[in-house]
Amino acid sequence: MKLSVIMPVYNERAFLERIVQRVLQAPLPQGVTLELVAVDDGSQDGSADILRTLVQRHPEVRAFFQPRNLGKGAAVARGIQEATGDIILFQDADLEYDPVHYPVLLEPILSGRADVVYGSRFLGSGERRVLNYHHALGNWALTQLSNLTTGFNLTDMETCYKVFRADILKTIPVRSRRFGIEPEITAKIAKRHCTVYEVPISYHGRSYADGKKITWKDGFDALGVILKYWLVDDCYSQRHGHYVLASMSGARRFSEWTVAAISPWLGDRILEVGAGLGNISRQLPRSRRLTVSDRDEEYLRLLRLAFRHYENIEVARMDLESDQDFAARRGKFDSVLCLNVLEHIADDRAAVRRMASALAPGGRLILVVPQFQALYGPMDQQLGHYRRYRREGLRDLLEEADLEVEALSDFNSLGLVGWFVNMRLLRRQSMSRFQLKVFDTLVPLLRRIEPRLSLPGLSLLAVGRQKPS
Repeated sequence: MKLSVIMPVYNERAFLERIVQRVLQAPLPQGVTLELVAVDDGSQDGSADILRTLVQRHPEVRAFFQPRNLGKGAAVARGIQEATGDIILFQDADLEYDPVHYPVLLEPILSGRADVVYGSRFLGSGERRVLNYHHALGNWALTQLSNLTTGFNLTDMETCYKVFRADILKTIPVRSRRFGIEPEITAKIAKRHCTVYEVPISYHGRSYADGKKITWKDGFDALGVILKYWLVDDCYSQRHGHYVLASMSGARRFSEWTVAAISPWLGDRILEVGAGLGNISRQLPRSRRLTVSDRDEEYLRLLRLAFRHYENIEVARMDLESDQDFAARRGKFDSVLCLNVLEHIADDRAAVRRMASALAPGGRLILVVPQFQALYGPMDQQLGHYRRYRREGLRDLLEEADLEVEALSDFNSLGLVGWFVNMRLLRRQSMSRFQLKVFDTLVPLLRRIEPRLSLPGLSLLAVGRQKPS
């Protein structure tokens, strides 16, 4: 197990050698090794030269140099990119935070209880230097506002000491270039449903005379960041998971609507095929026996992380184009869900037959697919869709797999208007996160209106039943 300590550096010549020495001498749990990833952010006081000397002296130290002063957030983002460890810890390049606390910071992650750990200066254990009351008041206010928007009950959102599982942090985009990185990351781990622990730490704060850099202006910037990421869902990097799946991770109401639409046909043993980031899986009844599957290793890693505490939920690698993956699960499930996945498969007939084989007698295959080939456009191509469906064609697919069609209905009728305008008239290749956020906000109203309109839907919902034995 390797710990990557990320240290942004800007004009810290007075403290740099001492803090690096403290990091390298920090006590670590047995079996944990350390690398120090230092990122110089355009220092003008000789800090960069000190780092070069430290790299030559200590093989554990790796140094990177920004072309100019880009801000703490940008330096941390560079460090995340360069880190090679299994766990990532943020460390300031001054003496305010003592690396002696590394064992207590790491323990909740190493024990498997936490995804993220914050070191709190205000939990009441450990000494701290008494400093400016107004700074403490501002910190408290920002923490409370952050808690209000995230649902957390942190005592110290602005703490430097934050520790992450690397496989989580490396999939979170960091946009803030200055000190807004603290509320930004806090908002994003909340939206990622991470398990967060706080542990007490000591704090030896410095004054502006000692070189403290954060100012009241950064407090107002942090306020803006808190509000921004309360409204904006941007918690998955585009290179980890498709843009639309990542955006839909924030469309909780739409996922709930989808699950409500399919719930009459859900049995006790459920298989979800192509679960992606788990947008639907998270809304399924936790009282059932659930197998969540995908063929993408990155999605599987995120799914295992999300459901690791649930004994009745299995995460499995299953490929709709693999006979072998389904052979071992023949007749095992009361319900097989394939929601907005079938259109990605070249041979959809073979895929439907494979899913049908996993059904127990009387079990149901539940499909949601995009409707109307005439709407096929740039976004379908971008998403890797082979087709959109007609009612008759979808019915034929189910019947050819020897399934009895129990239901075939339109779904998301009013979404048809937005898709037509964006994809056919404007020829866009994606829907913006803002549009998806507005749509998700309107879902409760749409759910009440749609049953009364009897309009064609953007999607088709189909249920095919396996014949009883």
